Amino acid sequence: MSEDSIITYEKLYEVLRLEKYKKELQKLEPGFFNKVVRYLDEKKSILQNQESKDSIFASQSITKTKRQLENTKMILKELYERREAKIIQMALFNSRTSEKSNETDALLDEEIKFYKSLLSLFNNYKTGILDNILNCKIPLVVNNIINKETPNEKINRLVRFLHPVPQFIGEDMQVYGPFESEDIANLPQKVSEILIKNNRVEEV
Repeated sequence: MSEDSIITYEKLYEVLRLEKYKKELQKLEPGFFNKVVRYLDEKKSILQNQESKDSIFASQSITKTKRQLENTKMILKELYERREAKIIQMALFNSRTSEKSNETDALLDEEIKFYKSLLSLFNNYKTGILDNILNCKIPLVVNNIINKETPNEKINRLVRFLHPVPQFIGEDMQVYGPFESEDIANLPQKVSEILIKNNRVEEV
């Protein structure tokens, strides 16, 4: 579809057909989701206008428009789920091989955030578990969960290590460690809380 094309039911069906039968992630035009929302809004406006009329023809039009709206939502749901599955596989493959797939060029802006979050998550667990095990170290994973920050979450805490801790990646994607027993470190609030909860450190 060209950048200036208008979304129609037929085009949405064709987009799903290609995504369904092509192995590669299909490239969509910029602003695709915004155009889809406008299309749905227009259909809803048409339906409201039809419902305001009282005639046999209006009743038939209402039924047709409602069916098209329902079918459109089904198409969008399946399209999203098929692209979602491909993005998950892409992030997993790139995490395992440390390579960037050319398919990332087909990602929409909203999907890029999803892809980067997945890649970060896979890398975090790979580093914390597999890499540590292969280096004869105890696995340690600091959950990479992004929540809305409050001022207190930006405060660092001074802690003393009670046990050796292998190198790990924090939720800020910074590398910490390795640390030995009795080491003192100034760590981010959330990282400190996880280590304290696991009896690896105590606050100074």
